[in-house]
Amino acid sequence: MSVRIAVAAPFKHMRKDRLQKSEFVFYIAIDRKWMNKEQVNQLLERAKAEGLIEVDGGAIRPLFNLADVSIPLGFKPTSDVLATAESPYEELIGRIVAATGKPPQEVVAELHRIVADNFDGNIRVEAAVVILAKMYGVAFDDKLPALERSVAKKR
Repeated sequence: MSVRIAVAAPFKHMRKDRLQKSEFVFYIAIDRKWMNKEQVNQLLERAKAEGLIEVDGGAIRPLFNLADVSIPLGFKPTSDVLATAESPYEELIGRIVAATGKPPQEVVAELHRIVADNFDGNIRVEAAVVILAKMYGVAFDDKLPALERSVAKKR
């Protein structure tokens, strides 16, 4: 959530729904001194990968409702906003491992059996992990948009 807040802060502070990249970098790196310029670029890349922003030419536009985000008083993003996010596929496997107590290798093997045996290889692993999560009663709804984006990237 702090990535969303860090991205929303410049837009909300400047009361704009579109910013030039230089304005965004200036706000975070120079005005707030939250990060250096290189880190701001990493933040932008992560926000773009997570589907939070759209970059059109030199303009950045949020793809979420800014009104839904409140910036806490004294907010300063931590280093976790720059950490590469675990893929939604890996996160669901982790949830299944935690719920079942099975080792990760066994869960992945079961996933590949679903792909090979039940669908003759005609299903993506992203869909198979959702099937497996549903079989074990593991929550997956929050990961569906990210899974859809990862499938769309592979096309």
